[in-house]
Amino acid sequence: MSKYFILAYLIVFTNISFCHGQNTSLRNLYKPSNSKSRSISPENFTGEKGKGGMAIIDENANSRSRKLGQGWKVSPKINIKAGETFTLAEINESGVINHIWMTPSGDARLMILHFYWDDETEPSVEVPLGDFFAAGWGMMNGPFINSLPIAVNPGSGFNSFWQMPFRKKCKITLENRNSDGAGLYYQIDYSLEEVAADTQYFHAQFRRVNKLPYKEVFTIVDNIKGKGNYVGTYLAHGARQEVWWGEGEIKFYMDGDIEFPTICGTGEEDYFLGSYGYNEKEIDGKLYYTDFSGLYSGFHIIKDKTIDGFIDAIGQYRWHIQDPIHFEKDLKITIQSLAWREETYLPLEDDLASVAYWYQNEPHNPFPELPSNENLIIKKKK
Repeated sequence: MSKYFILAYLIVFTNISFCHGQNTSLRNLYKPSNSKSRSISPENFTGEKGKGGMAIIDENANSRSRKLGQGWKVSPKINIKAGETFTLAEINESGVINHIWMTPSGDARLMILHFYWDDETEPSVEVPLGDFFAAGWGMMNGPFINSLPIAVNPGSGFNSFWQMPFRKKCKITLENRNSDGAGLYYQIDYSLEEVAADTQYFHAQFRRVNKLPYKEVFTIVDNIKGKGNYVGTYLAHGARQEVWWGEGEIKFYMDGDIEFPTICGTGEEDYFLGSYGYNEKEIDGKLYYTDFSGLYSGFHIIKDKTIDGFIDAIGQYRWHIQDPIHFEKDLKITIQSLAWREETYLPLEDDLASVAYWYQNEPHNPFPELPSNENLIIKKKK
């Protein structure tokens, strides 16, 4: 291959890659863009240009700003009444959501995010707020996550950098299932720009089984129909026994697979890019592990002793950014709950809750109904 052909290929590839204005790598930040940056927050609910920080001092204003007046942090948060759904953002142009920051009050398992793209009536994202940000065990329980698409920073700064394109409009809502009102500080940063006709849409789906029936597998996601790319998994695992709990295999059934999958992992911690029990050590009959947070995977043990029913409460994430899983027609993903004890494998009846993240062409199949509040919450010791 001649050097001239390679040069021509690079030029064409570069022009194709950035013809719609998204320059979001360090190599390309200096390139000109046709995108228009916008942001929605309680200081500018519509995201309109030049309309931020305009809230006035009235009975709903932040009391700390009463002596300062308009423009001085008059409306930094929202309050959602029990049982109500609040529209966080509604954008009626073509664009891409680039970043979301949130910090809530209340039980984050009972605050449900919904994302709708274009004219759809069934959400493409339906996930409890904490789980969406790979922090399903509740507020102030860590972890602190330093990954590419998700960051969780002290003390409860939830960040998403998943790119979420839409061709005509998008709508994002938050449902408060708590018995009391809940507060939320948030900001949604997006760009108005042309979106190519073959662009796929972002999806995320939540599942939970507590407890998993003996010798049954946990389904992370199924009934995905269409063409797409699977890009990530978050798993909150409540372990009930003092054993090494991470031997279960994850399996990807795609494009007509029935009995056996195309992709089969070798163990739970292997899939989340660890090994040998996350450096498991036994001290005085208690198992200890080494946690980590990386660009593409992470593992952590929740240290909240008020959580009821588990020897260990575990969080794990795996982002398929460098290795997306491509499917042409359909996709189903399962994982076993399996222990290693006394030189043998032992099926477990643990608590498993997951979020599956993927892109696909629309339309998508409707999601299964979320569990009831009783089956969503993390129970506390009395």
